[in-house]
Amino acid sequence: MEQSKKQEVVVITGASSGLGAELAKEAAAQGFHLVLLARRIERLQKLKEELKGAASIRIFQADVSDRQAIEAVFGQIGDVDVLINNAGVGFFSWVHETKKEETDQMINVNVNGVLYCSEQVIPQMMKRKKGHIINIASQAGKMATPKSAVYAATKHAVLGYTNSLRMEMGQHGVFVTAINPGPIATPFFDQADPEGTYVKNAGRFMLKPADVARKTISVIGRPVREVNLPKWMSAGSLLHSLFPSAVERLGKNAFFKK
Repeated sequence: MEQSKKQEVVVITGASSGLGAELAKEAAAQGFHLVLLARRIERLQKLKEELKGAASIRIFQADVSDRQAIEAVFGQIGDVDVLINNAGVGFFSWVHETKKEETDQMINVNVNGVLYCSEQVIPQMMKRKKGHIINIASQAGKMATPKSAVYAATKHAVLGYTNSLRMEMGQHGVFVTAINPGPIATPFFDQADPEGTYVKNAGRFMLKPADVARKTISVIGRPVREVNLPKWMSAGSLLHSLFPSAVERLGKNAFFKK
């Protein structure tokens, strides 16, 4: 992007806690104009008071799965230079035990939310021939495991959308990047894994949200296809794509530790 960071507007969805809050902190420290979206306005207000260095900060209460609400919010925001689709939700359970409302929520937030927000900035970015859309996907979008069928399906959808959009928007000077992290030590697992089984088994491998946020913000304005974290998990996903049967057989015990 040609303009300085002091002029760039960065929109972050799901910014009230976890990775979203860390993304806001890192972007603020870099001096961007911030627009933070989340359902919990009181948490956004508290975060706004804590942030240091941002050129400006605006907060909006919005549910990304509500298309009309998103249209209204983006109508107030104006031009957007960077959109970070971070809002996401997950529930880990066996397919036959997954509740209908949990399935709907994962699809509506993880997939529709990305589509609805992206649709709001794509026309303006195409017109100005600049901009960057960053979608927080997951390693689960590359390699599905037991007890995460619907969650993995939503992240597969995000990656498919991101990869297609990247090629389309590349013709208009707009960058599109996928961030594919493994498990991150955030409150996400309070809901996804209330019994703590996954966190207990994977705790030592979990990523620090500040590290993921730093790597995400660092790609702004750069034609980066995707960022995969951690590298060893990314290597596992690559091996799975090449030798799926072997990886699923050899990794069976690890896959069933959710």
